[in-house]
Amino acid sequence: MIAIDLGSNTLRMVEYDGKTWGKTFEKIVRTAQGLDHTRRIDPRAIERIVLAIEEAKTLLDFEGQTIVAVTTAAMRMATNSHEVREVFFQRTGINFRVISGEEEAQLTLMAVQNRLNALGITSPSWALVDIGGGSTEIIVVTGEKIDAKSLPFGIVTMSESGDSKGRLTLFREALLEALPENIPKTLVLTAGTPTTMAAYLHGMTYATYDPHRINGTTLKASDCGEILDALRAMDESTRATYVGVGREQLIITGIAMVESVFHALGCDEAVVVDDGLREGVALNHVKLALSRSQAPAWECIG
Repeated sequence: MIAIDLGSNTLRMVEYDGKTWGKTFEKIVRTAQGLDHTRRIDPRAIERIVLAIEEAKTLLDFEGQTIVAVTTAAMRMATNSHEVREVFFQRTGINFRVISGEEEAQLTLMAVQNRLNALGITSPSWALVDIGGGSTEIIVVTGEKIDAKSLPFGIVTMSESGDSKGRLTLFREALLEALPENIPKTLVLTAGTPTTMAAYLHGMTYATYDPHRINGTTLKASDCGEILDALRAMDESTRATYVGVGREQLIITGIAMVESVFHALGCDEAVVVDDGLREGVALNHVKLALSRSQAPAWECIG
């Protein structure tokens, strides 16, 4: 099967057969471009997404595959979400389902937990923060208890707000309000900004990015200022080689948001995981397929 995550900034795909991860695809499409002002998906973003899907079809084997496609914050906010998704279906044959912030958090948690288990990283209580293009998901795990919240702050919408400093203050306040009284000291970060920061620390460019080296990387709070200073000192062309074309300015906002997370949780370091929503979509699809195949026949009707 192929799992697809259309985020507010990036289109991500992965092949999965239930045991082995196959090819991946990732493209910056800026779904949320202009959304903060218009509440609509921009025609330019629609075209970028369609072209990215067409490109993916030349690299991944879509023939005969089950395709499970979800989309998140940008489509949740857009007033033209339904018509845009109809365009995607007519032009690409892919039917995107809009998922809630809560489901997004649950699927992301499934993927991250799976990766942490593979890395042998365990903790009785920990916090997962996923800073996306249009929203930020916060998940606090305490034993068997899971608390998940979705905050309407993302690197694209924050960058285009026209008042990034003011929105950053609101983001910090929302973080503190969303966190429980007993904040876990183990922090896990996923999504584009922390993985890009980890890649920079490993000396990788956008073209040489290797998720296997990213998973389990320790990112320190002090790294935020150092990486930010280094990126700001570069011209946009050089910066793009590290962060990807289309993210030259967004990464500045993203790092400021990561720094805010460190401060809100009072953590000095975090574990970075590349796995996210697309992997969670794949794992959940296989889990549901297995449960259906093992169910009594009378439960399988329809």
